[in-house]
Amino acid sequence: MALSLFFLFRLIFFFANDYEFPLTIQHEYLLQSRSFLYGLWFDNVIACYVLLPPLAVLWISALLNWLPRALFRATAIFFSIFYGLASFVAAANIPYFAYFFKVINSSIFNWFEYGTTTAGMVLEESSYYPYLLLAVVATVLWSWSMWKLANWAYQRCKNMSSATTMDWTSRGIIFFSGAACIGLCIFGIRGRCGYNPIKVSQAFYCEDPFLNQVGINPVFNLLNSTIDEHRDGHQWLQLAVETKAVKNVQHLLQRPGITDISPIAQQVDNPQKGEKKNVIIVLMESMSAHLMDSFGADKGLTPHLDSIYNQSLHFSNCYSSGIHTNHGMYSTLYSFPAIMKRNAMKDSSIRRYAGLPTVLKEHGYRNLFFMTHESQYDNMNGFFRTNGFDEIYSQEDYPADKIANHFGVQDDYLFQYALPVLRQKADSDQPFFAVLLTISNHPPYVIPPYFRPRSCKKEEQIVEYADWSIGNFMQQASREPWFENTIFVFLGDHGKLVTTPECELPESYNHIPLMFFGKGIAPELRTDFCGQVDVAPTLLHLLGIDYVQNNLGVDLLREKRPCIFYTADDWVAARDSLHLYIYNPETNVERCFHTDSLCRPGQPNDSAFVRLKNYAFSMLQTAEYLVKHELILDRPKTKRSAQHP
Repeated sequence: MALSLFFLFRLIFFFANDYEFPLTIQHEYLLQSRSFLYGLWFDNVIACYVLLPPLAVLWISALLNWLPRALFRATAIFFSIFYGLASFVAAANIPYFAYFFKVINSSIFNWFEYGTTTAGMVLEESSYYPYLLLAVVATVLWSWSMWKLANWAYQRCKNMSSATTMDWTSRGIIFFSGAACIGLCIFGIRGRCGYNPIKVSQAFYCEDPFLNQVGINPVFNLLNSTIDEHRDGHQWLQLAVETKAVKNVQHLLQRPGITDISPIAQQVDNPQKGEKKNVIIVLMESMSAHLMDSFGADKGLTPHLDSIYNQSLHFSNCYSSGIHTNHGMYSTLYSFPAIMKRNAMKDSSIRRYAGLPTVLKEHGYRNLFFMTHESQYDNMNGFFRTNGFDEIYSQEDYPADKIANHFGVQDDYLFQYALPVLRQKADSDQPFFAVLLTISNHPPYVIPPYFRPRSCKKEEQIVEYADWSIGNFMQQASREPWFENTIFVFLGDHGKLVTTPECELPESYNHIPLMFFGKGIAPELRTDFCGQVDVAPTLLHLLGIDYVQNNLGVDLLREKRPCIFYTADDWVAARDSLHLYIYNPETNVERCFHTDSLCRPGQPNDSAFVRLKNYAFSMLQTAEYLVKHELILDRPKTKRSAQHP
């Protein structure tokens, strides 16, 4: 009955929005109907949540042979209350989505602060009346059905108990059948067998933004987004006064802003227009610069990467935005810095960003993302499909016998799988943009039997294997006809601890290699400080693409940073060639070091450290301001509500 209730609301939602499908899928009714199957999946999660408490109570009561009428009536009231609330949420989702093009989420609680105003807005808007009435009618009918059902069930149990005696066989049947039902209910709550429980990301199955959201149960999304708002690390960071921070960033980046877009937006006109080149970004798991001989290591673990490094435009002072993969992807592709522990991609209410994928898509590129693991991990499927990617390749696409561990396939298979896909895309007239996210350099380490490392330590063997996989990929790619017309970008998603940490925030965690490789890109060493946020603007310069920039990145071929800033869970950091400043907002502890001699302590009031602090705090607080106020697209707000964003 609950699944039928949710289905009816989804059906009304589908037709009430009067969404105009693109011509390519206007009559693809099978594709459109799949959103209802995904909806059934999400509806079942909520139905199982609501079912579990009364199921457990009735199971125990049946074992005790105690089933009074009051228990059945209490169950009816329980279902009436929860599904009455669910009906109002599902009904409210219809006008909410029509206005915001998003499934209802925790943002509605912001309106509760203005109770009178919000109530007036709802009551004065006649278009809301049908949905309020729909919720009331659904609640009344549901409650009446539950009451009738409770009376019927009570009478049936009463007749059965009077006709039979409760022996141990009966109790055994009740115990095992009840346990099976509860087990199935818990499985329904989890939603799937995989490593991760079901997430909003699972509803994203195609390229159409409307169909990808039809299947999301509004109650599920509201609860999930509310939990996200209160989870550790999600609270807004307060490092500086927002207005002062924004003005400081405008000065530091020489950005006057664009009215109706953001205070730091700018029009970028890149020189040297020419043939559109393909782009491949390889985000290398845990690839600290300190593992490479090019940065002073002496173990020969990365001969292939060192070779690419020396043949490319490479940066010796590049730092990751954070110390987790989600930070590296977010910053590299959308040029926004990581904020402490927060996973900006994992929000149930997925924000839309302008970034490298969206700009390239607007210029005719086909965007592909290849990962080794499940597409749900870190909500990647939903986030990337919402923000510019056309195709996602993940563990669900690979043969079962290639799965090495819970992180999916190994690096060399990922590259092997990607090559024929890229060949197929290259055969079309459309340029491609592909991101390949490696994983093998992340524990648990799995060394395939066909690879023979030189080192005896597994931590070093896996680096050798990761490097060999990249070398093998580049060797095979060089035989492809698209190779000469492709720009490759190699960088670490973050680093890892290498040797003894020199302070609370070891440099090896964030110091990563960055290299741009391809025909026409002259090999050159750049020692300027830079970060993952700078990858997209620099790459767009190399491609000669004009665009509106609305992020914290800089074009490393035309601009220079005086220092770089980054975070590592609890710590904020900023460094230049001689100084390192770190700060913990939770404990209000700040540390300063001179980096000329293994992090010799310094004083926070020294002018050099004050400059680093102001730079980092201003950049991070401005990023918070832009995200909080959703000033993260590259067009005015009036143009953001289009049906095909």
